[in-house]
Amino acid sequence: MLKANKRTLIVTSIVTILPVLIGLILWKRLPDRMATHFGADNAPNGFSSKAFAVFGLPCFLLAVHWVCAVVTAHDPRKHNISPKMYSLILWFIPLISLVIMAATYTYNLGLPVDIGFVCQLLVSTLLLVVGNYLPKARQNYTVGIKLPWTLANEENWNRTHRLAGFLWVVCGILLAALTLCRVFRPVWLLAAFVLPVVVPCVYSYWLHARKSL
Repeated sequence: MLKANKRTLIVTSIVTILPVLIGLILWKRLPDRMATHFGADNAPNGFSSKAFAVFGLPCFLLAVHWVCAVVTAHDPRKHNISPKMYSLILWFIPLISLVIMAATYTYNLGLPVDIGFVCQLLVSTLLLVVGNYLPKARQNYTVGIKLPWTLANEENWNRTHRLAGFLWVVCGILLAALTLCRVFRPVWLLAAFVLPVVVPCVYSYWLHARKSL
């Protein structure tokens, strides 16, 4: 799988660390102490050195990117992971790197940027894209809702992921609507992640328990 996607892996790795080059170009304009974490009120509550922000964050994301690529490629059931799904996995971290670092640089240059808007829009996009692919996912140990009963029973897996895909898309649409309406609340982000995961897990166990009775 890695060999078949070698070119994509190289391109996505370059995209992931592209913010380093941008940071070097902006180096003299960036402050020595940069805001790298923000609260719900859009105010910075975490700071890092310029070197760590420019070099450390993209390199950390590059490491995460490679871990995701390698772990997925060595999944015992990798034959069930479609090329489109693997491509989505390879582009996930690069997208986050570009968006997060662009927002970080913009803020630290003193330009107006709404961090809450950026985060919610990024999460809603993630929910919509992943939700579209979840119903198509086949049993594997890397992508999807990996519970003992979903991995042991194909019907359980399929029904659980159909529900999960629906919920992810619905939550993505609702979160996108709230974002466009300029409604930013941490609770919405939390709910958008928790509900689409918890509800399918409970549903999956219910299917398993019903068959076991």
